[in-house]
Amino acid sequence: MMQTWFESKVKYMKVSESGSESMVTENFLLDAVSYTDAETRIIRQMQQMVKGGEFTIVDIKKSRIAEVFPFENGEWWFKATINLVTIDEEAGKEKKIRTYYLIMADDIKEALTRLDESLEYLVIPFVVNSLAVSPIVDVFPYEPSESAEKVPEGFVPVAEAAEKKNPIFTDGENPYNKEEQEATLPEETSEASEETENSGEETPEQ
Repeated sequence: MMQTWFESKVKYMKVSESGSESMVTENFLLDAVSYTDAETRIIRQMQQMVKGGEFTIVDIKKSRIAEVFPFENGEWWFKATINLVTIDEEAGKEKKIRTYYLIMADDIKEALTRLDESLEYLVIPFVVNSLAVSPIVDVFPYEPSESAEKVPEGFVPVAEAAEKKNPIFTDGENPYNKEEQEATLPEETSEASEETENSGEETPEQ
């Protein structure tokens, strides 16, 4: 399944290793299925990063990055621009397709080596047009564990909704329904009493 990457620019108060605080605006890359999903995910990530501090989502846009190559170590994210060389059979001419990749590395030499290693699966030739440090400071790929998160407070799981349970009320029971049942109970009892009295009356002789 092809990943769709979104780039988000966030302004927040960042605490340095020395403990000093400064307002910064940084770029993050995240995997999402839509703009709404991207906004939800970046808010969740920033809440974990700033630990109760304030932040502002300045911008969210769809990225042109085709693939991300993370590694266990690397200080920077490098953006590579390459041309995939193919042949246009109808025109009979060489055709170049521009593609962008993101690679984690400590320096540009290591980034180029890792790029070559990561693109070994390509069966067509390619040319590296440019390779430079990206403004992106961190990447948040989709984690399967995110789909297993607890249901937010105030929402009812589909399975429970089918059983007509509601976690908002005590023991899953709605006290208002109970009041409505109690309110209608005297009317039903009264009607039943009238029927009993009517059935007990003697039928006048003809």
